[in-house]
Amino acid sequence: MVRHKILEFETKGKKTEYIEIRDEVARFVKESGVKNGIVNIQSAHTTCAVIFEEMVHDRDIKGDEFLQVDLNHGLAKVFPKEESDNYGYRYPGPVHLEFADHMDAGVHEDMSCMLNAHAHLRASLLGASETFAVIDGVVQTGQWGYIYFVDFDDLRPRSRKCILTVIGE
Repeated sequence: MVRHKILEFETKGKKTEYIEIRDEVARFVKESGVKNGIVNIQSAHTTCAVIFEEMVHDRDIKGDEFLQVDLNHGLAKVFPKEESDNYGYRYPGPVHLEFADHMDAGVHEDMSCMLNAHAHLRASLLGASETFAVIDGVVQTGQWGYIYFVDFDDLRPRSRKCILTVIGE
């Protein structure tokens, strides 16, 4: 048996956003009727990732979980955010900018929203999906494991999709 579900999110675009989806994944698996198999969680976007991490009860003054703050800090050292064009990243190049403007005329009135190489690289490093075993109808995340959909594109609000696929019997 194979079942799919699409989760949809609206992100604010002011910072990296972590959306905790463990309960939604568990609910989807339960509703699917699959007792034994696997469930895959996949981002439909190249600036987003799906990660498996411990949920942390401590939060900073902005409401961000400490492990997420630590991850953001480490990723910023590897792939810093672009502050202007000609920052050191080759992306986006002139051909891509022209293509993007043609595809989404009006959306890119402020072309600085295209300076998101850091988001693409961070998402590529962490990966677009996670897969978990399903045993006796339970997603095997353990007691402390949580599943997060992460949007690294912090330049503008976005509509995002996350695809769930369960396969099994």
